[in-house]
Amino acid sequence: MPEWDSADMMNIAAARELYDGDVCLVGVGPPNLAANLARRTHAPKCRLVYESGAIDAKPKRLPLSIGDDDLAATATAVVSVPEMFNFWVGAGRIDVGFLGAAQIDRYGNINTTVIGDHANPKVRLPGAGGAPEIAAAAKRVIVIVKQSPRTFVERVDFVSSVGYGPTGRERSAPGAGPTLVITDHGVLEPDPETHELTLTRLHQGITVEQAVKATGWTLKVADSIKDVPPPTALELTALHRLRNREAADA
Repeated sequence: MPEWDSADMMNIAAARELYDGDVCLVGVGPPNLAANLARRTHAPKCRLVYESGAIDAKPKRLPLSIGDDDLAATATAVVSVPEMFNFWVGAGRIDVGFLGAAQIDRYGNINTTVIGDHANPKVRLPGAGGAPEIAAAAKRVIVIVKQSPRTFVERVDFVSSVGYGPTGRERSAPGAGPTLVITDHGVLEPDPETHELTLTRLHQGITVEQAVKATGWTLKVADSIKDVPPPTALELTALHRLRNREAADA
């Protein structure tokens, strides 16, 4: 079996959360890799949607961006960006929104805008793009991000995409909110009552202490922690082929 590391496990664990037939709006970076991995393994009928307008894209190689020409060439349809967000995202037609984050807090609020003060930031990030609408309206929202105190912060510097919070989200966002946060340490899920992100699963070789140390707040830990099954040979082979941008067999 090919060798693997915690980053591989993060992407594989995220891919496993997609079901065959899901309509998935794919973000850039790890979400792009995870969604395409699901199509190459257990969910070949997963319908990938990109905010650039590609509907039901079937890329032969890992797309380099949401503007990759392979998306338009293999899509069932290509629509305008306004139609994408008004008819598909805003109308609740997205089953799963796959997102990344520069910062995330204990309630799943995401920052992809600035680090530091908005008026005078230390770092100006690429921006939110379509993530605010996806986070607000998708039936499920899965965040994929490496876990560290720099990213998992007590309070995000800017709320680009809404999660949960003390006042709830029912008045501002119709979707379910962040249902999972998948990291290179394990899986976090919102507490049913408080919505605070709670460690529920760990990847092989990772301890609770390591996950707690990699979090910028006092991480809530479930009473019973489950182990994430290690990757299979099929998953690893497909993942490595995607990273090398090898063409799919079909």
